[in-house]
Amino acid sequence: MLNTSTQNLRSRAIQFLEQSPQQRLEILKQLGIARYDFLTKMCLNEANIACIMRFLQNPSQLKFPNLIGADLSGLILDEVNFIRGNLLGANLQGTSLVNADVIFANFSNADLRNANLTGATLNETMWLNTLVEECEFGEGVGLTKSQRQDLRLRGGRFSLLLEN
Repeated sequence: MLNTSTQNLRSRAIQFLEQSPQQRLEILKQLGIARYDFLTKMCLNEANIACIMRFLQNPSQLKFPNLIGADLSGLILDEVNFIRGNLLGANLQGTSLVNADVIFANFSNADLRNANLTGATLNETMWLNTLVEECEFGEGVGLTKSQRQDLRLRGGRFSLLLEN
């Protein structure tokens, strides 16, 4: 059974996810974490309740987005800042991350099938066991040659400019 503080945190996370995007943004502003405005787009499900609980637990101590196991599938997150983001096991299937900053991000065990990372900055990213079939990487800005080859072998797609 959950202790009282965990139950309260879970209730707050559910209440947050039940709000409209505009209401969520106001809450994030009050907490001083409006830079994480992508939280306004998340759907209400168990994966995201756990994720929001981490953000609400101690907002003044947040430095990098902790999105372990989050469900961001199908969202338009173009130009998002996921620098040093932990997306371990996250569902990003069909998500648009065009021109996103994902430097030092961990995509291990994440699902990026049919996602679009065209123009995203991907320096120092981790891709261990990541599903990338039909994921569009554009030019793969910041990826090493071996990362590019590995991701291509697993079904990732790159611009023709770099195919040669």
